[in-house]
Amino acid sequence: MTQKSKVAVIGLGNIGTAVVTNLVKGNRSVIIADKTFEKATSLAQKLGSLAQPATIADAITQADIIVLAIYFDPIKAFFKTYATELEGKIIVDPSNPIALDEKGGFKKIIGDDESAGQILAALLPNGAKLAKALGTLGAASLAGASFQTPVRAVEFYASDDSSINGEIEELIRDNGFEPLRVGGLNQSIRIEVFGDLHEFGALGKAVTLAEVKEVV
Repeated sequence: MTQKSKVAVIGLGNIGTAVVTNLVKGNRSVIIADKTFEKATSLAQKLGSLAQPATIADAITQADIIVLAIYFDPIKAFFKTYATELEGKIIVDPSNPIALDEKGGFKKIIGDDESAGQILAALLPNGAKLAKALGTLGAASLAGASFQTPVRAVEFYASDDSSINGEIEELIRDNGFEPLRVGGLNQSIRIEVFGDLHEFGALGKAVTLAEVKEVV
């Protein structure tokens, strides 16, 4: 059996915590990091030996795949701060370019026709490869719909570099979902909030492959 790539999840908010918990449930070891180190150690103690806490810099250095579970805007600064450490890494971006609006809902903070995936792809550190993934469901569904039986729910992803697709699909399966690539990063707007393939867009819920085969 081929050894799986090392994964780090950085940022332990609702999405990051759900991803880490799913990976442990899927028997995948994961390095976890947060700007508050105590948050990583506390979650690791809760989840057991498959979750290993680390500082952010150490997590990036040790891992092959970095799930960057932080807000969209701070990712830009993160790329600059850790440019050297991120060289050659696979970066998985689940972020959505949104903020609270005046009515208590959400609004896009980039242009209507822009996507977080394409914007971040232009800012990647040298040699890094980007996949837009693990962000097509809200945190509640990412946790609650994982490992669904008898048919798994879908997690969509977008990527420009086909060489990483196998590892992204393995990561999604280890999260308890069926992976489905929608195309390159120019299609990532479809799997971000308000997109036609996002839970908080046209889909409205977690769906199975059979339910979406006609729209992809």
